Amino acid sequence: MMTGERDLDALLQNMKPEMLDGIFVFCTIAPSASIPAFISPILTFREREGATLVISREQAEAAGLPYALPSRLITLTVHSALDAVGYLAAITTRLAAAGFSVNAVSAVSSRSLFVPTDRAHEAMAMLEELSRTKPL
Repeated sequence: MMTGERDLDALLQNMKPEMLDGIFVFCTIAPSASIPAFISPILTFREREGATLVISREQAEAAGLPYALPSRLITLTVHSALDAVGYLAAITTRLAAAGFSVNAVSAVSSRSLFVPTDRAHEAMAMLEELSRTKPL
């Protein structure tokens, strides 16, 4: 397995943000509940209070699950190391300064951002601009 890029300037310059189709939402099910067979979460995180599922809004509505934070999913398509320092901080700080709520997720090969649906295209533009900015 490749370890991924760690250099912050290289990560920012080489990231190619890509917005996935669909609207994703955050749901919670009880700790003892199993995930319904027809639900295919893109993210599951188990906590003491229950499991958080990130699923399509359509799946949440079909299952009758209450949900929060309808979001678009933007993946930063540069292979970043899990231990890269400052990468998500640089991105989320820039978005936060513009008033964005961002939920960031790290996976082995890339980082992904859940941003509010009504500002997703604005977030994409900011990320594309950030990738074009030359380091100091």
